[in-house]
Amino acid sequence: MTDIDHTGIEHQRISDENLDALALDEEVVEIPGWKRNWRTFRKNRPAVIGLIVLLIILAAAIFGPMLSPYDTLEQDLSSRLQGPSLAHPMGTDELGRDSMTRILAGGRVSLGVAALATTFALTIGTLVGSLSGFYGRWVDNVLMRFTDLALSLPDLFLLILAASLLGPSFTTMVIIIGLVRWMNVARLTRGSFMSLREREFVLSARASGTRTRGIIFKHLLPNSLSPLIVAGTLGVASAIIAESTLSFLGLGLQPPASSWGTMLRNAQQQIFTNPWAAVFPGIMIFLTVVSVNFMGDGLRDIFDPAGTTLSKSRFRRRLRGLRDDNQPPQLIAGQNPSAGIRYKPVDQ
Repeated sequence: MTDIDHTGIEHQRISDENLDALALDEEVVEIPGWKRNWRTFRKNRPAVIGLIVLLIILAAAIFGPMLSPYDTLEQDLSSRLQGPSLAHPMGTDELGRDSMTRILAGGRVSLGVAALATTFALTIGTLVGSLSGFYGRWVDNVLMRFTDLALSLPDLFLLILAASLLGPSFTTMVIIIGLVRWMNVARLTRGSFMSLREREFVLSARASGTRTRGIIFKHLLPNSLSPLIVAGTLGVASAIIAESTLSFLGLGLQPPASSWGTMLRNAQQQIFTNPWAAVFPGIMIFLTVVSVNFMGDGLRDIFDPAGTTLSKSRFRRRLRGLRDDNQPPQLIAGQNPSAGIRYKPVDQ
């Protein structure tokens, strides 16, 4: 059906049945602030669940000494290799130590190593990528060839080699995990800088006499943070797995210190007599890694430009408001509303 306004222009009437089809192709409307970001993140239910699970794990690891009445080094040989009970919710190990207490303490180590190693990798990768993407030419060739060389080496080999040479310690794990995780961040930063350095706002900063340091830190780097935040979130998950691998191989923290990987290594000798000693550390690693990956997907949705579009319900209300104000939308492409047609108000 059609309507004719006071100017004599014929318009197609939008029925309620076609509103759903129209909402699928509405133009992007920016919604500023954290409200938009939270609404986009909230739509991704796995990301919300991952955030809740990760916050619970973090809180339990941080406040572990308050939650457990036992000490991490307290031994009770009369209670060794027990299964879950009221006194020991996650059982005991071969020395009678409370497994839940050691898991909470190990969480502080594993999460701390992952967070610091990811920060170290982001720092190196951002520095290399920004220099390569901003200066280009021979600087880009040298840095990217070095990055490609580092990427060609197997991560596990580098981890084992560095841990063997430097010795097992908390600081060693942070350094070597960060040194094998910066390459992808560098390539990501380089690509972002190369796409931004010829934009109008950068050319305007150059013309106004802004120094190179100011252009990088005030203009380019802030506009490149979105992919870096996502990469950093996902990098935490891989760092947790790397720390667990080193500890499982005996190249991480040494006894009596505990981490999730160390607990798995110690539990392999009692896998048939006391399987709970391996089950609970493995579950913690699994839940943490999956939660962080789900959160990374949610953050990717936030920084995706498509995430700023109006929702279907708001678009329906907007179209109804246009009809009530006697501003009939005009068909600007095609004749089939279900084929992805855009409508816009007619200028009176």
